[in-house]
Amino acid sequence: MGEYIGLDVSMKDTAISVRREGKRVWRGKCASDPEAVARMVRKHAREPERVIFETGPLSVWFYHALQAEGLPAICVDARHAKAALDMAANKTDANDADGLAHLAEVGFYREVRVKGFDSMLTRTLVAARTKLVRIKTEISNQIRGLMKTFGLVVPAGKGSTFDANVCAKLGESSDLAGIILPLLEAWRSVRMRAAELTRRLIGDARQSEACQLLMSIPGVGVVTATAFATAVEDPGNFRTSRSVGAWLGLTTRRYQSGQVDYNGHISRRGDHQVRNLLYEAACVILTRSSAESTLRDWGIKLRERIGFNRAAVAVARKLAVIMHAMLKSGELFDKTAGAPA
Repeated sequence: MGEYIGLDVSMKDTAISVRREGKRVWRGKCASDPEAVARMVRKHAREPERVIFETGPLSVWFYHALQAEGLPAICVDARHAKAALDMAANKTDANDADGLAHLAEVGFYREVRVKGFDSMLTRTLVAARTKLVRIKTEISNQIRGLMKTFGLVVPAGKGSTFDANVCAKLGESSDLAGIILPLLEAWRSVRMRAAELTRRLIGDARQSEACQLLMSIPGVGVVTATAFATAVEDPGNFRTSRSVGAWLGLTTRRYQSGQVDYNGHISRRGDHQVRNLLYEAACVILTRSSAESTLRDWGIKLRERIGFNRAAVAVARKLAVIMHAMLKSGELFDKTAGAPA
């Protein structure tokens, strides 16, 4: 029989545990570098059957690097593994590695799909652009708030209009200008960098057939289409389109025990970035007449019955199902298709 290896990966060190025929044969620690881990595994395991580690900040790097080293790397859901690891009397990195090696041996784990580097690169672009846009908004709001204290109310406006309005108001107060202008300069720099990433994101989306397909849905823009396409990657990763909503945490949680049986809030598990973007797209569909479709008609009827927020969540879940089905079939969005069931 081969060996089963558990890795407890941290930013600095990685604890390693090797099991064979139901017993631990070795455990130790090395630097959190896939090449160093691979050397240690080969040194103490002649025939590694499974190398298991939990999801975390380094999981994408470790998974692909260990696979390149020829090791059978498996990334498991940290929430699922936690239930088993909490059985240990003491919480240590070494004990966690032992627990993961035991899970690898008995096969009691839930493997997660690790995204490819190309998808992660695009998702990083989306995340970086989103962060810069938020910082830009925070700085502009801070400028407005500080100037308002001195009776200088900046008129409504964005971009160059906001810049011109602030400069015009600061001409009335030279003392305040020495404080606000550095903030305004930072806002200009962040705005310029955000615009650069936005142009790159739009350029990539124009060359992506999947993004062009998804953007045929009213209310779905470049950011939402790109985030969804890179999260799903291959439509074949899901057996049915209906399972995508649950994967993104947009389905209600259920609790059943004896005579008690009720549904709670949505699980909020999975990719929070894509979930938030789908919710925003659902809000656009429900509030803008330009997004006219049978999906919008269904959502509006639902809004009248259960309220806007819950209806938006339901539309977001239906949107995830429709978007996956479109990627699978390669067909554009049909506004006149039958209402969702």
